[in-house]
Amino acid sequence: MLPALRRAQPSALLSALLAPLLLAGAAAPVIAQIGRSGAQSLPAAPAGGPPVRVLLASGSGWDLPAQVAPLRLLDGRQRPLRLLAPEERLSLSGSAAGVVAEITSPDGSTRKLSGQASGLWLEPVAQPGQQAVVAFSEGRYRGRLQIRPQATGRLLVINHLPLETYLASVVGSEMPASWPQPALQAQAVAARTYALSQLKPASAYDVKSTVASQVYRGLAAETDSTRAAVASTAGRVLMQNGRLILAVFHSSSGGSTEDSGQVWSRQLPYLVSVPDYDRDSPVSRWNLRLEPDQLSRLFRETGGVRRIDVLSSSKTGRIKRARVIGPSGWLDLSGAELRQRLGLRSTLVSFSLQPLGAGASAGAIDQAVRGSLATAAASRSWSQPPAPLPPRQEPQRDSASGALLEEAEPGDDGAGTTAPGLQPLFRLPAGATPAEPRYALLVEGRGFGHGVGMSQWGAYAMARQGRSYEQILRHYYRGVELLPYPSP
Repeated sequence: MLPALRRAQPSALLSALLAPLLLAGAAAPVIAQIGRSGAQSLPAAPAGGPPVRVLLASGSGWDLPAQVAPLRLLDGRQRPLRLLAPEERLSLSGSAAGVVAEITSPDGSTRKLSGQASGLWLEPVAQPGQQAVVAFSEGRYRGRLQIRPQATGRLLVINHLPLETYLASVVGSEMPASWPQPALQAQAVAARTYALSQLKPASAYDVKSTVASQVYRGLAAETDSTRAAVASTAGRVLMQNGRLILAVFHSSSGGSTEDSGQVWSRQLPYLVSVPDYDRDSPVSRWNLRLEPDQLSRLFRETGGVRRIDVLSSSKTGRIKRARVIGPSGWLDLSGAELRQRLGLRSTLVSFSLQPLGAGASAGAIDQAVRGSLATAAASRSWSQPPAPLPPRQEPQRDSASGALLEEAEPGDDGAGTTAPGLQPLFRLPAGATPAEPRYALLVEGRGFGHGVGMSQWGAYAMARQGRSYEQILRHYYRGVELLPYPSP
């Protein structure tokens, strides 16, 4: 989905639809998403920006750490239930009846608030000289936490807070806070634009706190420099033709960023390949060695790896589709799927094989092995040719690591099954291949992430060269405008 926003005031009907979704007491509207491909309206933003809902965790329950301030517990309709003192401990669990909250006093006595079917809210109460934050798991968070029960009995923990407050943590989570201000400012504008494009009033939350959206670590990632970067660019977003762009970014491109259409299903005019400035990045060039036992575990379907053939690649050399050939068959994967399977930093890679055994010299890549395997493969009598590749849309990736935006289901380790959309696995007949030496797979790679949009290490280099954040953004997002979203 590639959201688009239009700068316009919301209609009366749209306002009526949004009203139930706003936080209690908030009079300002949020950005509304209409359908999967329709335009979004960009109404006036309240102080601090529209509220953002960040999914922090999903699970069966948690014991909250000690709080630094009192917590006000409210029911799902935000009606007061109880004031929790900092010395009291709170445990949350899910049940068929909703959220169960157990409060333990310093003397060891407990009290339960059972069956909160509509959920709970945890709201910090500001005290003189203290920050109004909620401690959850290993982090502390501004704003409020919503504990939302699911039909399965699991709970969602969702942090509600203003956009500009959220961004101060995102910038420090996605980029070292010690980097030059122009780089941090460019990150703030890209993160603000991305967050606004992801607001989904009809859903339980807008974004995740992981690389599936943008990394957000709460108060731990805030510094004076990240807050300054957000404040100095307050409200500024990237737009083209009156719509917010999809402001994706990554760590390092390995020399050249990529066209969006080469990685995903749609080519956007502002996400085109440009020269990068990331040559000094620690991940600009890297190597990886995978041993035979690792390859056997990663590719159980094929019994390991004897060869990887690149079937198609982008103009910058990133793998789009590849065929993994092993002792018991072959499997075709997209570049994104191959990257996930092997744990690669990017798809801008090349492969070589190294034979194991007494005759192999340490560290030497035997190129003859690749040729002999290719000859052997060509001479085999396959029982059937591979089926044509089905049309498919590449999964969308984002942020510095380029992780999948749609994560795998729990328990799916990507091995032993053929993922949806892959070419069906072709297995060789039993005994069709003689025993061959075992090989390690050597990977030479460049960059870290999907390679589309802004390179964070490139932004760092440009900032060191004296470029402004506006120049950085216009280099990586071509033909865009830097505009403030409307304020009161």
